[in-house]
Amino acid sequence: MSDESDEAGPAVELGEGEPVEGAPIARVSARLSWAIQKSEIDRKEGETLVRTPDGPRELSDILGDVDETYFDTRRAFEDAVREVIGTGPVPTGEASGE
Repeated sequence: MSDESDEAGPAVELGEGEPVEGAPIARVSARLSWAIQKSEIDRKEGETLVRTPDGPRELSDILGDVDETYFDTRRAFEDAVREVIGTGPVPTGEASGE
């Protein structure tokens, strides 16, 4: 093995592009334990800005549009959130007019 493989750093070179505001929903859901009630998610992570195709939104606002009140798995939560926010490209700071 070469010394290069021992260096700490990202496995993929990161570009110089504009930053994206908000956290991916997968990062938010990874911080929680499953199964969990919607109200508990709101209490713990409600103020977190989540990336959406329409720009960042508070998770609390997104949860207001989710019909389920209990999520038995991480995937069930992420699917319910994606039904509300949609999928697609997320605007960078430059694209959202910042």
